[in-house]
Amino acid sequence: MFHPITMRKEGYVSLQSFMLGLGIVSYFLIGCMNNSLMEWLTEHPWSYCGAFYLTVNVLLVLAHRGHTWQVAVRGCLLGSGCGTGIIVSVLCPTSYQVFGWYMVVLTFFHYSEYFTTAIGNPSTLTLDSYLLNHSLAYGLAAVTSWCEFFIERWLVPELKQLWYISVIGIIICLWGEIVRKLAMLTAKTNFNHVVQTEKQDGHELVTWGIYQYFRHPSYVGWFWWSVGTQVLLVNPVCILGYGLASWAFFNERIYYEELSLLKFFGQKYLDYQKKVGTGLPLIRGYVYVPPQYPDRS
Repeated sequence: MFHPITMRKEGYVSLQSFMLGLGIVSYFLIGCMNNSLMEWLTEHPWSYCGAFYLTVNVLLVLAHRGHTWQVAVRGCLLGSGCGTGIIVSVLCPTSYQVFGWYMVVLTFFHYSEYFTTAIGNPSTLTLDSYLLNHSLAYGLAAVTSWCEFFIERWLVPELKQLWYISVIGIIICLWGEIVRKLAMLTAKTNFNHVVQTEKQDGHELVTWGIYQYFRHPSYVGWFWWSVGTQVLLVNPVCILGYGLASWAFFNERIYYEELSLLKFFGQKYLDYQKKVGTGLPLIRGYVYVPPQYPDRS
């Protein structure tokens, strides 16, 4: 059960900063206040966004120091990115609008990773909880998807206007987000972004809630979210590439994680494995094979 007292100060700072950055969508409100302002904003929308972001960051520098500032500036970056995505989805030509939706999905995912950790397992909260520096492979995959989108938009702009495919992508992303965040909030202190090789005090096997349906719901959520982002962008090459790469990553990760879980919980985990699947297609996890002893009769 969420109780605000349990959340560390950084969680509140990140939320305030994210909302402050999201205030970039005030572009629409300001434009309605004055005709001359509307005319200027219509001609210079990105100048306004840049000025807004710079102003907000000056305020953050004045309000925070050290680690708290680093939390705030990342939260603000993601909030501004989310707001900019909304602006892109409204102002840009139709073949660019789905990229605005993608920006909203991407930035909200990274922010929600940090905020959900702040609620569910605040003792493990670090700047890495934003997952902005997840890995080189993750960064290259993102850049590759952007390149595919803009190249295909240039060559075949109508491909990026297949709205029904993008809507399916958004639904897949929402499904992935919900499953992953339910997993994090259900597991609470038993969830960690880093695979644990040593059992911590108080670590227990979670088999209730969303874990009744998937052994690894956080991976199920992330897998479908990542594929969903490429369906949203209508990136046929990256849909296949993300699916295969994510499958390979989680297949290996689950195998080694289950080695640790069997070491931690023994027969209890074996019984759980028999009842509940991993939740990911064609991924079985670590399969324990009892040792065979020679017949001495």
